[in-house]
Amino acid sequence: MISFKTLHILNKPPEHSRFSLCLAAIGPEDGLLLTENGVLAVTQRLAIHRERCFALAPDLEARGLSAHLSSDQTVSFDGMVGLAASAQNVISW
Repeated sequence: MISFKTLHILNKPPEHSRFSLCLAAIGPEDGLLLTENGVLAVTQRLAIHRERCFALAPDLEARGLSAHLSSDQTVSFDGMVGLAASAQNVISW
């Protein structure tokens, strides 16, 4: 699994003010995990490299958005724990 300096976990939808604050805070060694309503962003083009952006699979499925990401960008709850454990820091937005 990839390791990050900071894993940003974002659960806010794209129109929320914290969404843009989170994206602005992501550095070149950081990763982004979209959860809850944050997964709504998969329909938009984000300014983060594909290999550093993930979405929680159950949240994608609950919102009918599973087809918007490849399987290597979706994670289970176990995968979420693995991403968080491999990061030096974790910030929840």
